[in-house]
Amino acid sequence: MKPTDYSESGQPIYRYEDQETREWSPAEYGEEGWSEKIVEHFEKHIGKIDMVFHEIVSETIHVDVYHILPTPERNFHTLFTTGMSYLPMNTPEELEGGQYAELMISLPPTWPISEEAFKNEDCYWPVRWLKVIARFVHDYQTWMGFGHTMPNGDPAEPLSSQTKQSGIVLLPPIQVPESFGELQMDEERSVNFYSIVPLYPEEMDFKLKHGINALLERFDEHGITELVDLKRKNVCKPSSLLKFWKK
Repeated sequence: MKPTDYSESGQPIYRYEDQETREWSPAEYGEEGWSEKIVEHFEKHIGKIDMVFHEIVSETIHVDVYHILPTPERNFHTLFTTGMSYLPMNTPEELEGGQYAELMISLPPTWPISEEAFKNEDCYWPVRWLKVIARFVHDYQTWMGFGHTMPNGDPAEPLSSQTKQSGIVLLPPIQVPESFGELQMDEERSVNFYSIVPLYPEEMDFKLKHGINALLERFDEHGITELVDLKRKNVCKPSSLLKFWKK
């Protein structure tokens, strides 16, 4: 698929139309042992699975969301997917690897995690985004990876009523062991893991203008990690940028 535009930093921008006429396709459930290997990887490096939110009705791929409770060493909830990597993404020919990925999101220890809590969209949106992106890349025959962003609609709206953040970026998790980021599935295939990190509109614009590395410099300066904080500092407000450019 060809980009519809390019950002000021030279990165391609893709715009996708709703596929109202797309034919329904049966869900891919993955090769035997595939999801189990991913679960074992998380339990080895992060913690024991507390519960699984099984998908009842699936299309294209079957996406389950797993939950790992906070611990004293890692004091936040972890949600992650199995299913996105059941099919390869449509990556560019010049990109070696990167065809298989799964997603995760890190939530504060006070975040309500239950079937009842997820009836409230303010609690459920992280699960929704995990599922949306996991399925999106296959429905649209595209790919997502490091530094890719997606707004919450066009024009972008807040992710929930509790924040002004209105989009996301995919980043490698940093609050994990060094060996966590990639899981070798066999001799030819490996799965990369990406964290969903919410962005403010100004941060999204800054990334499009200056590139992901410039945004990550802002994150590093303010100690921002993959942990979701709906009220965190907006590192690209005019006052923040003025300080940045004066350096």
